Amino acid sequence: MTELRPIIIAPALSVDHALRAGMKQQRPCCIWFTGLSGAGKSTLGNQLDHALQANGMHSYLLDGDRLRQGLCNDLGMTDADRHENVRRIVEVAKLMVDAGLVVIVSVISPFRADRDAARQGFADGEFIEVHVSTPLEECVRRDAKGLYKAVKEGRITNFTGIDSPYEAPLKPEFVIDTSTGESDGFIDRLAQQLDRMHG
Repeated sequence: MTELRPIIIAPALSVDHALRAGMKQQRPCCIWFTGLSGAGKSTLGNQLDHALQANGMHSYLLDGDRLRQGLCNDLGMTDADRHENVRRIVEVAKLMVDAGLVVIVSVISPFRADRDAARQGFADGEFIEVHVSTPLEECVRRDAKGLYKAVKEGRITNFTGIDSPYEAPLKPEFVIDTSTGESDGFIDRLAQQLDRMHG
């Protein structure tokens, strides 16, 4: 027998998106850093969060590894689990944007369709995709978490960029390669642009 799903009707709220944003005097948005493991997503996300806070903005960083330890700790690395991982992160990010925050997401999110679906969950201009395009060779060389070594030794499978695909964004708002000097000053430029948008 097919399980019947309950009918859920969301209640109308007295405090809405516009009021929360107005109280913080900023335009909420989601800045989505995507790229291979070791590309520099978490570092850039952390730096941007710090820069925005220094500018008096209300921001929060959703880091993929931290979310895997809690909200998504029941998920593995199959394609289905990766889809669900991103879906959950998007739902959290949407709630935080609704609360008036600038939400920074740093997560591999390897599949283009998932990121495109994420964008559709936000209003126009609320989703900013940043492709951290650091080459695989550099990510393997860094291997700060020892994950690529574990893949080589056969202790990890379904690893993005090795035996699981990464689909690069087609039209991201920003592209940054942290293996070159072009990353110098990038966070300041991005923070300044967001400040102008929200001023």
